[in-house]
Amino acid sequence: MITDKLLRAAQPAAPQGLTRRQFATMTIGGSVGLALLPLGALAQQAAKLPPGQNPTEQPAAFVTIGRDGLVTVLCNRMDMGQGIETALAMVCAEELGADWASVRTGFGDARPNYIDPAFGMHLTGGSNSIKNSYTQYRELGARTRAMLIAAAAEQWNVPASSLTAENGFVKGAGKSAPYGNLFDAAMKQPIPEKVALKDPKDFRIVGKPTGLKVSRAKSSGQQGYGMDVKLPGLLVAVIAHPPVFGAKPKGFDAAAAQKVAGVRAVLPVELDRGARGVAVIASGYWPAKTAREALKIDWDSSGLEKVDTAKQLAQYRELAKSGGNLAPNPNLRGDVSKLADAPHKLSAEFVFPYLNHAQMEPLACTVNLKADRCDIYTASQMPGIDAMAIAKSTGLKPEQVRIHVQMGGGGFGRRAVPSSEYLLESVAVAKALAAAGKAAPVKVIWSREDDLRAGYYRPFTVHRAEIGHDAQGNVLAWDHRIVTQSIVGGTPFEAFMVKEGVDDTAFEGMRDPYKLPMRVAVHHPKVNVPVLWWRSVGSTHTAFVMETLVDEIAEATKQDPVAYRLKLMGDGAEHARHRAALQLAVTEAGYGKKTLPAGMQWGVAVHESFESVVAYVVEAGIKDGKPVIGQVTAGVHCNFCINPRTVEAQVMGAAVMALSTTLPGAAITFKDGVVEQSNFGDYPVARMTDTPKIAVHIVPSNDPPKGMGEPGLPPFAPALANALRRAGAKPVRELPFKLA
Repeated sequence: MITDKLLRAAQPAAPQGLTRRQFATMTIGGSVGLALLPLGALAQQAAKLPPGQNPTEQPAAFVTIGRDGLVTVLCNRMDMGQGIETALAMVCAEELGADWASVRTGFGDARPNYIDPAFGMHLTGGSNSIKNSYTQYRELGARTRAMLIAAAAEQWNVPASSLTAENGFVKGAGKSAPYGNLFDAAMKQPIPEKVALKDPKDFRIVGKPTGLKVSRAKSSGQQGYGMDVKLPGLLVAVIAHPPVFGAKPKGFDAAAAQKVAGVRAVLPVELDRGARGVAVIASGYWPAKTAREALKIDWDSSGLEKVDTAKQLAQYRELAKSGGNLAPNPNLRGDVSKLADAPHKLSAEFVFPYLNHAQMEPLACTVNLKADRCDIYTASQMPGIDAMAIAKSTGLKPEQVRIHVQMGGGGFGRRAVPSSEYLLESVAVAKALAAAGKAAPVKVIWSREDDLRAGYYRPFTVHRAEIGHDAQGNVLAWDHRIVTQSIVGGTPFEAFMVKEGVDDTAFEGMRDPYKLPMRVAVHHPKVNVPVLWWRSVGSTHTAFVMETLVDEIAEATKQDPVAYRLKLMGDGAEHARHRAALQLAVTEAGYGKKTLPAGMQWGVAVHESFESVVAYVVEAGIKDGKPVIGQVTAGVHCNFCINPRTVEAQVMGAAVMALSTTLPGAAITFKDGVVEQSNFGDYPVARMTDTPKIAVHIVPSNDPPKGMGEPGLPPFAPALANALRRAGAKPVRELPFKLA
């Protein structure tokens, strides 16, 4: 997802009288259509408001305490398994002095209270939830606590300084009152401008391994997701999407479909990117799906590019040989003049396929469209942007659109579409129903096949590297080209994430933490395939390229791969976190000290993404031409760790997802413009039998926390590839892995 590093780099200078952040808020808001929402005015007003009065700082929008003592903390993000609803509640409850057993969680919506306080827009992504809202939620808890004390002081006619609040009670002056008895009065107290925050050494909740508040509901099948929404009179719809992106039906025969029991309507609908499809609306999913299969549609794909993976690869390979726009990062415009005379050279080409997000819960969106309002129930990563798009589509005012954010069964970026694709398609179905005189709440469900064949994908990407080095492993020149579609090209984000013709996401993760004379150029071909950020975005491919090539240079110059990496990092403070994560993984793995089983080798990789560093030490070998994975050890540096249990879970999950990308068949391919895969039978993901033992170790730190949703993914595949190469496989240059 989007990173604040990219946004900072893209933000122009603020006009006089506005802070840089206020200007960024208005610029970003205007870019994505949020100018329709009063966020621009909100940003200007923020400078005039005292602390505590900004919508993101108001306790009443986030904390509710019932008479029964139950504390509800609303999350300003969408939770899709990363545990953010629990983590932010922990942070708030810590400063609130709440009894953790009495805390419950919920979600905010598209109102201004729930924007990311750093970005100035509604966003779950870029592993930024904890990083950007840690202080915010600490202050929300502390302000609520101060207001509870103020309410008690007023009722008891004693100085607030004589009272304490902890474990759900305000005490002092010989009295005691539970928070629930004071909450209503507390919310009428002035919101304090300044609050004292706890010393981290006094934390009782934050920093302790803590189970998710929703774990019991999830494990018992009681947790509701976007797929599970039920409303009175609800209908269910499925959409027949065109087989080629952008195609439209010339006509369709719905006679057989309309005979299926439960079918209420078969209607043409507008779809994403100018396409059109046919919606089947029924009393439930199964009749809708059955009726869709009975449809006869004559598709018109004339004038559209029909992508062919083999031809696309040939085109990309040619592009990678020369030209391209130089990456705008000055560190990636190094001198490569010494390449021609370098005593040792390494040339490598890497191929990365399109990938589907394959989240466990396919897309689902429920729309209740009425004349004066529209209620949307879905797991949205960008509810503010989605609300604006829906307002424009329906002709309603922004405040008449309400997004009810649901728990998501995975996402990995798929639920953060700048075009609001799946929500607008769902609204199109509701509008078509209303136009046909059959208005009703409708839930549009994507099947797994729909998601695989009509979705958005991680871009198909080719890298080409020409490296010159000496016998000691000193890199003299590194000339590098990347060919990939722009993720943000053609979207509102292009205005500040594409610079000098290059999408920032294409090259993120190149070079660092190694000080190398590297030049990176990028080609962005236009292809009739929709692309989107995919867990860890550019680092999904740049980390693999960097960490396998660095490893090969170490091997070619007969140097230990860990020692070589540490040498390239240097001993300065700039990469201290990389060194700490790598050394922790090495130590805990027993690297170089314990004897591995016959045929097994060590593989190492380290990478920073989204301001957190993860290093892996992998034990692996080859048996009967297939990888065999032993112990996997991770070293993590995410600064201060809010919940070690969720960090461990995120790293394990990311490693398994990365493992999936290496498995045979893990690629989305095209023939005549049509996706060839349809379900997990021909697009495999790692199963329990594939999963190795993974141990996660966290570097202690008291520095401000960073995110962990994505950083665990990029270094796993290169660490595995490095172990397999050392075990006798040829260098891995293509994903999924081809070892022979």
